[in-house]
Amino acid sequence: MRITASLLSAAFLATLIAAEPLRAAQPSQVVIKDFMFVPTTLTVKAGTTVTWANKDEEPHTVFSDSGLFRSNAMDTGEAFSFKFDTPGTYHFLCTIHPRMVGTIIVE
Repeated sequence: MRITASLLSAAFLATLIAAEPLRAAQPSQVVIKDFMFVPTTLTVKAGTTVTWANKDEEPHTVFSDSGLFRSNAMDTGEAFSFKFDTPGTYHFLCTIHPRMVGTIIVE
């Protein structure tokens, strides 16, 4: 049986994807895992909806320090989204675990 280059490439890509589970699945997504927001800082264009997806085994929240947005507690597998219409820098944290912080930069 002969393995083609495309099969090797697909297998290699699948290995890379599996090896980096904390990387955001899409450019406008923040993954919550291991008591961290990943990425910690995300830059998006105005009008972008950002989604925080809880992949942790613990509940987490997303709370803007300016009060602009606030999620309910999200259990494993749940998500929260907010549309950023105005350029600026937005800091957020988990109110359950305040050491968990992050920033959205809107251009």
